[in-house]
Amino acid sequence: MRFLRNFLVLILVLFTNHVIIAQSSKTTLNEPSAIKELLNKKKNTNTSTTVNDKYKIQIFYGKNAEARAALNNFRRLYPDVNATIIYTNPSYKVLVGNYKTRLEAERNLRAIQKDFELSLLLRPGK
Repeated sequence: MRFLRNFLVLILVLFTNHVIIAQSSKTTLNEPSAIKELLNKKKNTNTSTTVNDKYKIQIFYGKNAEARAALNNFRRLYPDVNATIIYTNPSYKVLVGNYKTRLEAERNLRAIQKDFELSLLLRPGK
């Protein structure tokens, strides 16, 4: 009886050892170039709409239809400045520009305030 038990334990150990060793294999993933291209586009889109890394100017805060009107008006007046709408519960913000320095942002804020009086400067991370 003891011999049979030891024999079964030995067989079990050898079998599990073989199974454990058999599980170590390498997996290679071949992804199409279109996937890499889409990931790069998403990455660029995400960096263009973040508020955390650059100064932005908020030109509007309110309802969706009014925010879209403000965005269209801004794009008509300043076609070369980046502008986007961001939803913050329960309202929408229209944020414009990507300014690295506060000085650059303040210069543009003064120019934008001539057309959008309620504009304000947002610091990175706010």
